[in-house]
Amino acid sequence: MTQGINKKTLVTLKAALAAFGVYFCMYGFRKPFTVASFEGLSYFGVDYKILIIIAQAVGYFISKFIGIKFISELKPEKRIRYLLACIAVAELALLGFAAVPAPYNIVFMFINGIPLGMIWGIVFSYIEGRKTTEIIGLFLCSSFVVSSGFTKSTGKFLMDHFPVSEFWMPFCTGLVFIIPLIIFAFLLERIPKPTEEDILLKTKRQPLNRVERKKLIRRFFVPIVCIIFLYVCLTILRDFRDNFNREIWDGLHFTLDSSIFTLTEIPIAIMVLLILSFMVKVKNNKKAFAYYHYILFGGILMVGFSTYLFQNGTLSPFLWMMVSGFGMYICYIPFNGIYFDRMIAAFDIKGNVGFLTYTVDSFGYLGSVLILLYKNFGSAQTSWLNFYIHLNYIITAVVFILSVTVFLAFRKKEKPKSNSNPFINFDTSKIL
Repeated sequence: MTQGINKKTLVTLKAALAAFGVYFCMYGFRKPFTVASFEGLSYFGVDYKILIIIAQAVGYFISKFIGIKFISELKPEKRIRYLLACIAVAELALLGFAAVPAPYNIVFMFINGIPLGMIWGIVFSYIEGRKTTEIIGLFLCSSFVVSSGFTKSTGKFLMDHFPVSEFWMPFCTGLVFIIPLIIFAFLLERIPKPTEEDILLKTKRQPLNRVERKKLIRRFFVPIVCIIFLYVCLTILRDFRDNFNREIWDGLHFTLDSSIFTLTEIPIAIMVLLILSFMVKVKNNKKAFAYYHYILFGGILMVGFSTYLFQNGTLSPFLWMMVSGFGMYICYIPFNGIYFDRMIAAFDIKGNVGFLTYTVDSFGYLGSVLILLYKNFGSAQTSWLNFYIHLNYIITAVVFILSVTVFLAFRKKEKPKSNSNPFINFDTSKIL
């Protein structure tokens, strides 16, 4: 028995390390360029940095729509090949970005976004449908909290200590991460398949064809539409904070060094990981799925209240960035797999997490593009800091309303079987 427990623990740790490592390293090909300022550059009446962020986001956005079909139908035996091929294309695109002069190099940032948008679905397909998917998924999700700051720190370090320009920095940063990524990818490929116990607890995961995808959408049309809009809001807030972290800190009059981007995100990742890890102890899938909505209510209110306290001088800028970031990430992270993993198990859905994740994710990046265009053309005089503060308030209100609507929509889908059902007994008057 002890050997069995040890073996399961080792598999979980190995899967968590491998998934975390792959996605952590992937950010070395995606986010380092955002630490560069590209000051004084603008084309077509748009700030150059906004243009390349939009270009990559559009590539990412298109990738998510492709992924609705590609990831939902992905065969396990082909995963490692697609994973490594995507990384290779992304790094070659960064080489093109460095070698081709602006503004023509913008197209290479678009190309960079397309393969990188597939990585999440490929990685999560290795770990979904397991008894310990939540804990593995949390390690995976925490990677993009920490990795974004770490890769920016790496990029800034390269520019500060080596003769690396802002244009060559993204490609050079990718070179730093490419060998570790390959190692973690092969480690991920070697984790065992879900056991019979995993399948019994979380239902068997299988590819979805077009007819089955339509059937699933029809069954959960109202909550899925609400989740799409909710996730668009969270993605806008998360991407704006991530892409313009440097400009926000500048607005807060902080003296920046390469460590600030990592130091603020590590505590957030640890706190999110600790809180959401308790969900692993909830064996009842329906109850766990309901709990995720309670976490969503609390997290998004934390974003709004912390911003209010910062503006009133109660919270320091450093604490505000940490508390608001924590509230945002504890809402955002579950929608990157573990929320849908519980949804599939709670409602006995025949399918996989990839389809649901890529369906909502595809619209999320469209929202990011639109908000950047609005900032450039409709609110150009507003500082990055003030624009971010306004986003916090607006998105807090919208996400809270949508999250309550989603909760009630799922409650209607759940047929009462006992008095202990969390969707039936929850007193909505407390949140309305």
